[in-house]
Amino acid sequence: MNSYDFLAGCYDEFTTDVGYSAWADYIEAHFRRRGLPGKTVLDLACGTGSLTRELAQRGYEMIGVDLSPEMLAEAAEKNQNVDGISPIFLCQSMDKLDLYGTIDACVCCLDSVNYVTDPKKLQKAFERVYLFLMPGGLFVFDINTPEKLQGLDGQVFLDETEDAYCVWRAEYSKRSRICSYFMDIFRLDEESGLWERGEELHRERSYEPQELVEYLTQAGFQDIRQFGNLKMRAPKPGEDRIFFTARKNPKLTTQI
Repeated sequence: MNSYDFLAGCYDEFTTDVGYSAWADYIEAHFRRRGLPGKTVLDLACGTGSLTRELAQRGYEMIGVDLSPEMLAEAAEKNQNVDGISPIFLCQSMDKLDLYGTIDACVCCLDSVNYVTDPKKLQKAFERVYLFLMPGGLFVFDINTPEKLQGLDGQVFLDETEDAYCVWRAEYSKRSRICSYFMDIFRLDEESGLWERGEELHRERSYEPQELVEYLTQAGFQDIRQFGNLKMRAPKPGEDRIFFTARKNPKLTTQI
């Protein structure tokens, strides 16, 4: 079972509740508050490119990076006719990020950081983001909190549309700190009128906020801050999602 091979074709149908415009508003609020060197933004783990498109429509020069070719195919199609500069899409893993030049900001949203289940690879990913950021550049990302992932253990969920159906169960391992999502997906083929079935396994690692602060610090980031779920305040106990912002020293000279 491979992540997103089958799900990519119906991912957007199952995530209509995600308010990408509100997410873009929140990200822009951080951009304005902290200031950016320019307008080039990396959407790391961009998925089907919904947030990429939202930010591109607002005048940012977007680069989308994702590990899934299937998700990137959806993203490329979705972003064909954006106003302004069309986004560039690259198929890469976070820990092997390799861009053609520097960026002014990086966003990594919808708990994509949790999907990097190897802490060493996550540390490397932070280092790669830091490398390509311009001095003064901003890194914005969010995580599912440990409390949320632990609370999913044993839960069963159902998503259904007219031509897609997904049932999935979650299992959390305290030993590995991994939450596994076992998915059964049924998708209607428009040409044949027949239903196709696919199985996928998705895994998220539980990271303590202080661990991530340490990884960011080791990568060279400064001015590391935490925020509540789409809030401009510190996180409160029991919140399901925490946002992080971190800056690259504006006085440095970037060499790639």
